[in-house]
Amino acid sequence: PAYRAGVYWLAVALISVVGTLISDNLTDNLGVPLELSTTVFAIVLAVVFVVWYRRERTLSIHSIDTLSRESFYWLAVLFTFALGTAAGDLVAERMSLGYWVSALLFALAIAAVAVVHFALGFDVVWSFWIAYVLTRPLGASVGDYLSQPTADGGLGLGTVVTSVLFLGVILGLVVFLTVTRKDVTERERVTLPAG
Repeated sequence: PAYRAGVYWLAVALISVVGTLISDNLTDNLGVPLELSTTVFAIVLAVVFVVWYRRERTLSIHSIDTLSRESFYWLAVLFTFALGTAAGDLVAERMSLGYWVSALLFALAIAAVAVVHFALGFDVVWSFWIAYVLTRPLGASVGDYLSQPTADGGLGLGTVVTSVLFLGVILGLVVFLTVTRKDVTERERVTLPAG
């Protein structure tokens, strides 16, 4: 399947909403403890990776060139968002660290993965997926920090303003990637038409 920045990021945004709603509904409406949902989502995501690797012998995003690999990829993305939402809330709320501290911890974890990858040569595929999984609780913590009332440790911007801010950033990045094609590999540059 050919990569198109706009289509790809729209799919990611929609899947992020689904993953977030699954996690939030389990906690808020069904009373599932965040510890349980975080654990279950982590196990399910691990199972997706194991089955994907056993079947395809790779987890590289640069080899998603079949329907099977693309299906595994989108399952991983879905459970990454569900896990990240639960984990972000678990760290910020249940562990009482607050949204800003949680965001900082997840950002530091991503930085640590980058250091281990670039300085010590840690596997590129595993570095990508570990960092990718950590981006969701980072995003959840930042989003909660911006949107939640000041009495709860947030800035009180509300969900609408926060959503508009995130949408603006995402649209800006998609336009940037569409124009510059910085996210397209050399192999894809040869086979994809411009734009």
